[in-house]
Amino acid sequence: MAISRRTFVSRSAGAASALAFPCVLTRAAQPPKIRIGQIGTLHPHAGGKMTSIRKLPDTFELVGIVEPDEERKRAVENSKTWRGLKWLSQEQLLNTKGLQVVAVETAVRDLVPTAMSCIQAGKHIHLDKPAGPSMSACRALHAAANQRGLTIQMGYMLRYNPAFQLLFQMARDGWLGRITELSAMMGKKGGDRMRQQLAEFSGGGMFELACHIIDAMVTVLGKPDKVTAHNRRSHPEKDSFADNQMAVYDYPHAIATIRCNHLDPFGFSRRFFNVTGELGSAFINPLEPPKMRIALDRPRGRFKKGFQDVPLPKTTDRYVEEFIEFAKVIRGEKKLAWDSQHDLAVHEAVLLGGGMKLD
Repeated sequence: MAISRRTFVSRSAGAASALAFPCVLTRAAQPPKIRIGQIGTLHPHAGGKMTSIRKLPDTFELVGIVEPDEERKRAVENSKTWRGLKWLSQEQLLNTKGLQVVAVETAVRDLVPTAMSCIQAGKHIHLDKPAGPSMSACRALHAAANQRGLTIQMGYMLRYNPAFQLLFQMARDGWLGRITELSAMMGKKGGDRMRQQLAEFSGGGMFELACHIIDAMVTVLGKPDKVTAHNRRSHPEKDSFADNQMAVYDYPHAIATIRCNHLDPFGFSRRFFNVTGELGSAFINPLEPPKMRIALDRPRGRFKKGFQDVPLPKTTDRYVEEFIEFAKVIRGEKKLAWDSQHDLAVHEAVLLGGGMKLD
C-alpha cells in the first residue's frame, strides 16, 4: 500500500531517568537558541506564526521581521502581534550573523521567489501554503534546498493536529486495512474582498484553502494516479473566483473526493476528514478544535471493537508544535517527516485539483 512508503510523526513521552546520587541535582545542558527571522506579514497565517514563534523564547532567538511594503508595515507595527520587533530589510535579515531559519509569510504570489532567496542564502525555511501557482518553480525550490542540504517545512496546519496524528498512525499501523475511500471538505463563507483576492488564482479555494486536506490525503494515500477537477464560479457578475469545487483523486484501490466551498455560512463547523478501509474507519469533524470518531473491526491498542469517540488533548495553538518539531530538525535530532517528494506530490495534487495547469 502507498501508506507503507510514508513516514509519519509519532510521539511518545519519555520517562525521567533516576538519579544515581539522590542528593546531587543535575541539569541537562540547554541547547543553543536557534536564530530565526520572518519575512512577510501579509499571509493569512503570518500573525499566527509570529505569535507561536514568540511563545518559544527558550528555543528561538527572534532576530527580526521583514515587511517590504512600507504602508503595510506602518499599519501593523504597533499591533500586539508585531509590537517590539526589530524591522529589517530582507538583505539585512539574510545577512544577520548566525541566522539559521526563516519563516516565509508573504502574499501567496511571493512565497516561492522569497523562499528561493532564503535557500540561496543558506537558510532553512518554514514556507506557508500553498507553494505558489507554478509547479516548475516549486520543483526548482526543492531542488535548490536538497542540493544545499536545507530543509523546507511546509505550513500545512493539520499535520500536528492530534486527530490527524492519530489518523496517520492508524493508517500506518494497518488498523484501517486497505483504504478504499477518503472524503474531506474544507470551506467557509468568503466575503467580496476575499473573493477578489483569491480570484487571482484560477484554482480558487481548492488551491488556497483545501491544500491543507490535500496534504493529509497524500500523507495517507500517497500520490494519486489521476485527478479530475470540477469548478464552479457562482458569481461571474462580481469576479472569476472558483468558489464551489470538488476534485476526484483516483488511486489503485481507493477513490478520494476533496471539496471546497466558499459559499458555506457554516463552513468552519462542517469541515471534515473521513477515511474508510476494509478493517475500519476514522471521521474527524470539526477539524479545529478536533473531534474524532472511529470504528474498528476488532480491538486495537487502547480502543475497543466498534464505534467510539476518541478523547483528544486540548489544542490552543495551531502552529507551536510545528515549530517545536522544526527546531529538532534544525538541530539534527531527527528528519522532517514530510520530505520533498511528498511536498511535490502534494503541490501537484493541489494544482490539478483546482484545475490549474502544470508548467
